[in-house]
Amino acid sequence: MQSDQSPEPALTTLRHRPYEDVQALITGTLFVALGIVMFGHTGLLTGGTAGIAFLIHYATGWNFGLVFFLVNLPFYGLAWQRMGKAFTLKTFAAVGLLSTFVNLLPKLVSFQALSAPFTAVMGGLLMGAGMLMLFRHRASLGGFNVLVLYLQERFGWRAGRIQMGFDCAIVLGSFALVDWQHVALSVLGAVMLNQTLATNHRAGRYITL
Repeated sequence: MQSDQSPEPALTTLRHRPYEDVQALITGTLFVALGIVMFGHTGLLTGGTAGIAFLIHYATGWNFGLVFFLVNLPFYGLAWQRMGKAFTLKTFAAVGLLSTFVNLLPKLVSFQALSAPFTAVMGGLLMGAGMLMLFRHRASLGGFNVLVLYLQERFGWRAGRIQMGFDCAIVLGSFALVDWQHVALSVLGAVMLNQTLATNHRAGRYITL
């Protein structure tokens, strides 16, 4: 007797094609870069290695894109060991693209008026949407992204919830450099970013590779 159920599609039909990965890497990092430029324009901070790069940038004046790229270097070993070669190479490409876009965008776009509260919400959403694109194509922006994605795949913990804890801790640790209003808005931005991930990126919900 034949089963009434149609056969499940082969796993290979679910895999992203190379050009789809390239498109996602470019689009996702461009979204995140625009959010970072908005945050930098209004003096806000974000979490993860981007937040660490912001702290170093604000304290020293060093180029954000270069600092961000260098801060992520120690995490590639973990990515290679835990997440595999393809994930590591895509992540390396994403970090390089983001570092480039963050330096390029201020030459292409400027803000005549940009309020910090709006930036916290809109910039956070942009970064969350961009990171979601990267996550769904088995890539990340390095740093804590590698750890939270590993924990989600290994234990089923929501990446957005774990990332939110890390991000808020980094932002709250910035009181020595920025005032409490900017810290509060930065926490709001971190919540917007990570709530986007927590709502839209759950283990087992999106299985395309």
